[in-house]
Amino acid sequence: MRTSKMKISLALVSCVLLVCVVNAEDAVVEEVTDSSSEKAASAIEKVQYVSPEPDGDVYLAEHFDNPEAIGTKWVKSQAKKEGLWAIEPASKEPIPGDLGLVMKSKAKHAAISALLEKPFHFTDKPLIVQYDVTLQNGQECGGAYLKLLQYDKEMRLSQFTDKTPYTIMFGPDKCGNDHKLHFIFQHKNPKNDNFEEKHAKKPSTKLDEYFSDKKPHLYRLQVYPDNTFDVSVDYKIINKGSLLEDMVPPVNPPSEIDDPEDRMPSDWDEREKIPDPAAVKPEDWDEDAPEQVIDENAVKPSGWLEDEEIMIPDPTAVMPDDWDEEMDGTWEAPLIENPACESAPGCGKWTPPMMPNPEFKGKWRAPLIDNPNYRGKWRPKKIPNPDYYFDPNPFHMSSIGAVGIEVWSMSDNILFDNVIVTDEKDVADQWAAATFDIKRELVDSDGDSFVQWLVKYTNKNPWLWAVYVVAIALPVVLILSFCFGGKEKKAQAAAAAAKKSDALTPDDEAIEAEADVEGSGEEEQEEMEAEEEETAPLIEEKVVADADKSSSPRRRKSRKE
Repeated sequence: MRTSKMKISLALVSCVLLVCVVNAEDAVVEEVTDSSSEKAASAIEKVQYVSPEPDGDVYLAEHFDNPEAIGTKWVKSQAKKEGLWAIEPASKEPIPGDLGLVMKSKAKHAAISALLEKPFHFTDKPLIVQYDVTLQNGQECGGAYLKLLQYDKEMRLSQFTDKTPYTIMFGPDKCGNDHKLHFIFQHKNPKNDNFEEKHAKKPSTKLDEYFSDKKPHLYRLQVYPDNTFDVSVDYKIINKGSLLEDMVPPVNPPSEIDDPEDRMPSDWDEREKIPDPAAVKPEDWDEDAPEQVIDENAVKPSGWLEDEEIMIPDPTAVMPDDWDEEMDGTWEAPLIENPACESAPGCGKWTPPMMPNPEFKGKWRAPLIDNPNYRGKWRPKKIPNPDYYFDPNPFHMSSIGAVGIEVWSMSDNILFDNVIVTDEKDVADQWAAATFDIKRELVDSDGDSFVQWLVKYTNKNPWLWAVYVVAIALPVVLILSFCFGGKEKKAQAAAAAAKKSDALTPDDEAIEAEADVEGSGEEEQEEMEAEEEETAPLIEEKVVADADKSSSPRRRKSRKE
């Protein structure tokens, strides 16, 4: 009775917990039961986007949420009039209030730029440039990079072109299968004041996905006063190095160069191996033997149709009505494959096939031996580089006065957004969290599977992990309890019932069998002892009688008397 009550109690508790779990799971599942369009719409409605304000030291912070920015803050180049620009929301799943700068044209040059709030001078603080790009139609051939223009008090943004001096060019670029992520800076030669482009070495990370997935990607460049740099995409560093060691061509030229006036001596022998001058062609070496000869053992296949042509005039062809033999010549039906040759091994004249010539050896050449006059590869002597200089701090670049976008692309609707120039990483992180992270989370959630979505949802609601544990563990405990716990309780109940009655159990029967064996042995012992007691007087009397018989006559007589 007590066991039944415990089972009932356990079942009731289990039911309550299961109801709680089911309700919790229903609450989770309700968010993914909508159709894909309803889900996207619901997700967009839940996004709380507010045009961000940078918190810290910035030189430019542009979110493009003001449609009037073009013409006021951002100036379209009048020297590059072909390309069209617009400020508008994303074409796919736009977030209310979130706009971006979109290049609308393709196969046209387009340029637009904006002044920094204050010039950036390369002194003792890092340069951090960050923006996000969405190639809404992918990218076939073209760029989506920024140019940080050299500071000039008389700068005219309306005349911004590809010839406008810049300090840094940074961003993605692609044409064909060549995917690039540029970091180029203009280095000033301290000897002649000329500028030369220095390109960061190409990263080993694959970049093709950034150009094809049509998702927003966050690009960040950080250049530090210790002459190091790193480039990241979506917070992942994909290229880093030193301005002194990892640029092409190097910032500092070599101290020595090859003497352009030096010439290799006429007796200098660079040949490591030479033909053996003592070698002689063997007498049986036939250089004129052909590489292939006719196979004399070949036999024409059975069924070969020598009288049939491989191609015959099409018997179904008819001369066109407008064919003029005087103008077009004699009309001939087009040729087709001879249908009679389809089932035959071949048609036309049979010729034996060719086979490799066993006598062929080719052109004879003397074997090579070590050149006794070999002196190695000649190199011109080194002389001091007249253009040598050493710049220990290439970080000290030309000051930056504006940010520009000057590109040509075979793809249109390239969306630029959330440009920031700062010297504080925390400022760039906060700016990205308030802008890029929101739109990327929305895009990623739309493509997530149910399992991915559930994991992300649970991470935001950690209490759900406890629900999942209960939902999984409780049924297992119940099954084990009812399966194995029931057998043990039945055995205990049977033992208790046996104690209350005279019914024999297997153990009792074994004990009684042992007792029977012991009891039968004791009874036999007692019977033997009883028989010994009964026979003892008789034996004694017999002994006495025998003794009397053996005594003397006098004694027997006296006994008689």
